[in-house]
Amino acid sequence: MVQLISPPSSDQRIIHHNRSWAQFKLIEQGFADSTGVRLSYYAGTIEIIMPGKEHESFKSLIGQLIELFFLCHGIFYKATGSMTQEKVGQASAQADESYCIGSDKPIPDLSIEVVYTSGNVNKLAQYQALGVPEVWFWQDGVLRLYHLFGEGYRLVDRSQIPSLADLDVKRLERCILKGETSHLEAAQEWFSSLWDAVDQ
Repeated sequence: MVQLISPPSSDQRIIHHNRSWAQFKLIEQGFADSTGVRLSYYAGTIEIIMPGKEHESFKSLIGQLIELFFLCHGIFYKATGSMTQEKVGQASAQADESYCIGSDKPIPDLSIEVVYTSGNVNKLAQYQALGVPEVWFWQDGVLRLYHLFGEGYRLVDRSQIPSLADLDVKRLERCILKGETSHLEAAQEWFSSLWDAVDQ
């Protein structure tokens, strides 16, 4: 079964249900040379996303602000973007942004999804199968953080990743929202707040 979803944004999304891992890998090969297309697989469902302009704009801004935090605090990080996170035969995902923090790892510590047509709490089972410690969703002007505990993901007010424990989530939200009108002003306000905190 193929489900084509026509969202209000400029994203395009195609869903294939009841598909095997082998079928997913064949589809993945077919998109090998298609830049900007993101694929995921979990529990027999294949999702193909072609993000639109707004989606890409927000994911880039969030990535820039997070990386400013790393830089201002002297935190080692490796930006892994939309790299394929995979557990053979079970799950595969390509987040909007992802990061290894503290050291390089096969699976990133943090995955971030911008929600227009992709990335919602239904993806948490997929990320749990991959063993991603923390997943953030940006949707409707709100940043929701989910941390993986023993029994599964739980919604948290602050990041449970030690290097991100001091990150002000509410201020980050405000700066992302400011990015709707000006990425420059959003980055300047965020950088100023980070500099003030480091300088204290």
